[in-house]
Amino acid sequence: MPDAAERLAERLGRFETLAIAVSGGVDSMTLATFAHRLGRPSITVIHAVSPAVPREATERVRDLASAEGWQTIITGAGEFDDPRYRDNPVNRCYFCKTNLYDRIRCLTPHVTASGANLDDLGDYRPGLMAAAEREVVHPFVEAQMTKAEVRALARRLGLAYIAELPAQPCLASRVETGIAIDANDLAFVESTERRLAGLAAKGATLRCRITHGGVVLELGDDALPRRVELEKIVAALCAESGRRFAGARAYNRGSMFVRP
Repeated sequence: MPDAAERLAERLGRFETLAIAVSGGVDSMTLATFAHRLGRPSITVIHAVSPAVPREATERVRDLASAEGWQTIITGAGEFDDPRYRDNPVNRCYFCKTNLYDRIRCLTPHVTASGANLDDLGDYRPGLMAAAEREVVHPFVEAQMTKAEVRALARRLGLAYIAELPAQPCLASRVETGIAIDANDLAFVESTERRLAGLAAKGATLRCRITHGGVVLELGDDALPRRVELEKIVAALCAESGRRFAGARAYNRGSMFVRP
């Protein structure tokens, strides 16, 4: 049976051109690098900036694009102009991806590809519906590649620092369903998490959540040894910005999606 890289090369080989939506995470960065080095298809990398995208992600895209010689377009997806997105319903990601993929279609006639992998199909991902409606392709899914295989491919490509990136969904994922998405809230989340990341163990899981009860700090097992110190910092940052700190708790993936 062909290995993961061979399966991926086979799936990519059916395209002459692709527009790859690159968020700055391990999946899309690995896909763009592999496809570009493969030589076929010819790729255009599209990276969308917004208050929901961490600055570090944009910097990674710019740096790797320069190193690899990608044809790159940095754009705004315009989701903050969409009240359906800002209202933050449980399917907010559908409206986010709708705006992103519609924007890409305005920029290029090429087929759009995402970095979704096989493991993503088991999560609640309304954005995949928006992708299906716009005939976005998912080469990793077609090649039956899991997240672990994507990380292994990144290492094989010499992208060890990319391979070790922790899962980092958009900043809007820190806001509980029903709370309007606000750029100031996202800036607070980003700056708080950046401050905490310098104190916890490298790659430790931590999330600053905006909930109906106030700001909540969620910590993975790898961050728990410094819980007291991290709590004090977040409490102080909340006090400075006039926010209510509701304490710390164990990390719970997807906890901000509150379904009826």
